[in-house]
Amino acid sequence: MTARQDRIKLIQDAVVRSSARRKLMDKAFTGATIACIALAMIPLGSILFEVIKNGSGAITAEFLTQPQGSILAGDGGIGPAIQGTLIVVALASAIGVPVGVLAGIYLSEYAAGGRFASSVRFFNNVMTGLPSIVIGIVGYIALVLTVGSFNIMAGAVALSIIMIPIVVGVTEETLKLVPNSVREAGHSLGIPKWKVTMFITLMAAKSGVLTGITLSIARITGETAPLIMTILGTSLFFQGFTGPVDALPLRIWRLASLPYEHAQSFGWGAALILIVIVLALSMALRFVVLRRSGGRAPALKL
Repeated sequence: MTARQDRIKLIQDAVVRSSARRKLMDKAFTGATIACIALAMIPLGSILFEVIKNGSGAITAEFLTQPQGSILAGDGGIGPAIQGTLIVVALASAIGVPVGVLAGIYLSEYAAGGRFASSVRFFNNVMTGLPSIVIGIVGYIALVLTVGSFNIMAGAVALSIIMIPIVVGVTEETLKLVPNSVREAGHSLGIPKWKVTMFITLMAAKSGVLTGITLSIARITGETAPLIMTILGTSLFFQGFTGPVDALPLRIWRLASLPYEHAQSFGWGAALILIVIVLALSMALRFVVLRRSGGRAPALKL
């Protein structure tokens, strides 16, 4: 009995030491993870702090609604830039989101891993890393010179080209995470494949797809180079689809390059408004999707 008790005690001691070692490693990795998150948040928090500190003083009703006035006197505001940003982002999203989501659905649900699908994925990855100024130059040559003037549609198309690869990649990878049993359940009921894809698979992956759309909108909202080459910028409100229009990235770039105190203050204020717009669009998009689904999967009409 003594030898048996000794063996049991040895086993218990080994289990205790192993458990203590695992707990120590777990705490160490948890602490390292929290430290990395804190380090990553420092530059982000610093940027937000500086923008809010320097830009909040410029925010007034006139600043948000009026066109740019005298830089030296600090008159006017960024009303045309806010309007132009909302219009060009909306147009770019109307082009880029359907194309990106449908392309991602094709690659995930219909492409059989052939040469065509591989080519599409390759070019999509190339487009993801393409410099935005190159896209702006292409938009200038293809659309601005064709129309004969800088115009908002050229800017929207250029931004949609930046947007599409992001939406395609996120949509494809998110749909691949949906278990095949979900698709098989729909097929077993005799539901056509396109309905299974659109109303079951896509709805199961809507959170990830929505994240990709939100990231793409946030990316294009702050782009400057393509807009310089396509919409040029103006101090007037929207005049039509064939004329130049202002945008917040352009206005920030121009104001920040001026040596006047009022101009730099307006630039900080415009940067703060741009951040608020991106945050508001992201939250509104998520709210609309969650409200339409009611927190449940939508009813399927066979």
